[in-house]
Amino acid sequence: MLKMTALVAESVQSQLGLQMRAVPTRETYAEMQRAYEHFNGELFAGELPECLITLQREKHTCGYFSPKRFARADGVTTDEIAMNPAYFAVVPLVETMQTLVHEMCHLWQHNFGRPGRMRYHNEEWASKMQSIGLMPSSTGKPGGKRTGDVMADYALEGGPFLAACSSLLTGRFTISWYDRFPAREHVTFGAESMAMTLPAAVGGGSAPLANVPGLANVVQAPSVDAGAEVSLPATQNRSNRIKYACPCGHQVWGKPKLNIFCGECRGAFEAQ
Repeated sequence: MLKMTALVAESVQSQLGLQMRAVPTRETYAEMQRAYEHFNGELFAGELPECLITLQREKHTCGYFSPKRFARADGVTTDEIAMNPAYFAVVPLVETMQTLVHEMCHLWQHNFGRPGRMRYHNEEWASKMQSIGLMPSSTGKPGGKRTGDVMADYALEGGPFLAACSSLLTGRFTISWYDRFPAREHVTFGAESMAMTLPAAVGGGSAPLANVPGLANVVQAPSVDAGAEVSLPATQNRSNRIKYACPCGHQVWGKPKLNIFCGECRGAFEAQ
């Protein structure tokens, strides 16, 4: 009996150890999936199909949507929403959620509407964004263009999106894991975000780097002045051809200053 009791106690301790052990992959993707399901229900009446959420560190983008990017062994396909974790620590949480919902609008349009050519954000997409409480803007601020190739957005006060963010945070939602080495452009983007003016109740006001205990000691972010322009180092190239890559990973070589787009993800090829 004593031997059996000892074995049971050892088993319980082992189970507790497994529960306490960090499982970063499971935690990270479970949080992204929870946010997707929450906004799908609150903003899209639960009509969006499931997709595959990935983490991608693409330059100059917070996230992207790629239709039918993945296929299962039985031939079933699914769309991709990619999130750039380099921004997670240095932009307000509501800004990260805006990126997710921005891409969810692309997913909605791909499945239920008529997407614009290539990466163009058309009026149908803009109207859907506004209807759920996100104002499309080429600058990310009031006064920007409503449609175009490169589009950002800002949250409308009193709109459905911020209400959905508030109810998500009431459920103790959090992001557990953060990139420790954000670039200067990521920090600047966060400092200039209109989300900095939103209340903490919806995930605004400050970035996790400033309000999550412990992050200040581990995240190595360069300091920048809000509103300051960032000069990225010029890349030397002795040939007349350079490499370009699109958000979904395709690469091509060509002359400098090419303006080309990917036929699959509709993203622009950026010089590497």
